[in-house]
Amino acid sequence: MDLLKKHLVKPGASIKLASMKTVPDGPFEGKDDARNYCEEIIEKLREMQYRLFVEAKQSLLIVLQAPDAAGKDGLIRKMLGRMNPQGVRTYPFKVPTPLEKSHDFLWRVHKCTPATGMISVFNRSHYEDILAVRVEKLAPKEVWSKRYDMINHFENLLAANGTRILKFYLHISPEEQLERFKERLDRPEKHWKLNAGDYESRDKRPAYLEAYEDVFKECSPKHAPWFIIPADKKWYRDAAVGSIVYETMKEMSPQLPPVDVDLDKIRRLYEREKAELEKT
Repeated sequence: MDLLKKHLVKPGASIKLASMKTVPDGPFEGKDDARNYCEEIIEKLREMQYRLFVEAKQSLLIVLQAPDAAGKDGLIRKMLGRMNPQGVRTYPFKVPTPLEKSHDFLWRVHKCTPATGMISVFNRSHYEDILAVRVEKLAPKEVWSKRYDMINHFENLLAANGTRILKFYLHISPEEQLERFKERLDRPEKHWKLNAGDYESRDKRPAYLEAYEDVFKECSPKHAPWFIIPADKKWYRDAAVGSIVYETMKEMSPQLPPVDVDLDKIRRLYEREKAELEKT
């Protein structure tokens, strides 16, 4: 199943999010089929991530952007977070601190990009410095409009140093978002997520969609593409993102390093130590 091509935003493409589906139209037969697929993909991701970590020659950056309640946390917990944490780091980007504001907007982001052999997952990202800044009018257009090129240069730098970049927008409908807000209200263990501002942001949905559309048009080159994932069904969201990450890691083709020790000698040493232990 080529979900990578299905959800890819091609360079320079003009996207109209209001006309795009938030409910999947295949290829899975339903929830159980997708969840079985997820379990298969997770095992494959673990193997690929192990090879990437041991090879230590390239890295992977995964960017997650979405409206509130679209499922960034759930996607990390159910899919991406199940790889070996020794080689994966997750970074949530919230409102900048005073120290972060005293630097350029990419300062706090650059230090979280993955070292060779590592995977970084961004829960929100440097794109907030265009999206939120634009919609919430935190800076004038003459400031945020220059950031498209700055981000492209930044991602070019990462790619030139061996980092593959995948950027996902989780596309959720207003109806499904409201249902998930209600779930938070009904479940005490999710009350910590409640925020009146989430409801106020719903009024700004058209402005955010327009801002995202411009980001997709300006910042989806082949080496750092965007993918728009229908997110009303959590099981499809997880399966689609997992599949795209796996297909990308297959393209990266990380390899275990060649053996540079005398295996026969190691086996003899093992047998000797084993025999000594059996004597005692």
